[in-house]
Amino acid sequence: MSRLFEPITLRGATARNRVWVAPMCQYSATDGMPEDWHLIHLGARAVGGAGVVITEATAVSPEGRISPQDVGIWNDAQAEAWARIASFVQAQGALAGIQLAHAGRKGSTRRPWGGKGAVPEEEGGWVPVGPTDEPFPGLADPVALDLDGLAKVRADFVSATRRALAAGFDVVEVHAAHGYLLHEFLSPLSNDRTDGYGGDLAGRMRLLLEVLEDVRAAWPDDKPLLLRISASDWTEGGWTPEDSVVLAKEAAARGVDLIDCSSGGNVLTPIPVGPGYQVPFASAVRSGAGVPTGAVGLITDARQAEQVLAEGHADVVLLARELLRDPHWPLHAAIELGDDVAWPPQYDRARPRG
Repeated sequence: MSRLFEPITLRGATARNRVWVAPMCQYSATDGMPEDWHLIHLGARAVGGAGVVITEATAVSPEGRISPQDVGIWNDAQAEAWARIASFVQAQGALAGIQLAHAGRKGSTRRPWGGKGAVPEEEGGWVPVGPTDEPFPGLADPVALDLDGLAKVRADFVSATRRALAAGFDVVEVHAAHGYLLHEFLSPLSNDRTDGYGGDLAGRMRLLLEVLEDVRAAWPDDKPLLLRISASDWTEGGWTPEDSVVLAKEAAARGVDLIDCSSGGNVLTPIPVGPGYQVPFASAVRSGAGVPTGAVGLITDARQAEQVLAEGHADVVLLARELLRDPHWPLHAAIELGDDVAWPPQYDRARPRG
């Protein structure tokens, strides 16, 4: 069997393969509630053979949303709606994961097909928060979080974690990438605080590490905890792959089981996008910190994905847009690689043979 279709075990959870669904915002919720769209979207990828299906960025508070149409898990009704989706994903043989997120200063923005810029309060927007009052270019001015605000962020992540457990999820991922709140604190480009949550690398990592400690304490020991990071700001003076190695070691010491290595999003800067362009970050973190990693970023071909794993650059691959194009990519990849992978019995008569 190929490396891509070998099971992988993290703590007490075993994924049937190493093709995982990366979080992909759908901007299709009302009042944070996941709906039929989310059931079909996530359920289809489980039917298609993915090993772990991770929800889109799921806000831990109303102000933690990116857009007014983002999903959340800040109340029990949302958790109950997620339970239906997690159960269906699991019934198809995949592990159900949820990404817990706070958008920070990039909150209260319009969804991609609704224009650009901030959503005013009279249209359902809100005042975002951030490490400082410096806005992301083109968006609303945030309120700098004081110590009470930081305590609320931590408490919101804990409450969301407990609701994720009640909803039946197998995996939690903390979102600290793409210029959202926890990444904003990490990067010197967005965090020039002079208190204990800014300054040197230890100060800038402090909030994220506290959140990870809190989430790990609220999440059962036999369930995996993942962390998504932007391993580089792609800008001089910003967050670096070397910083990511340091962070990965600290995160692992606090119970994180795998680092999901993305990049960018905190500042407007050119990024040299190409096939597998972020794989070197997963490789650097894996070798430098000695922790399992996930590789993302224009991984589109089965043999390309297999090479990433076979050469030891990462432990899993996470696909996003390719799985939008082809929800059954894992099943098709198994055929291409010559692996005997079971199809859903309802679809088995369509399975290529001979």
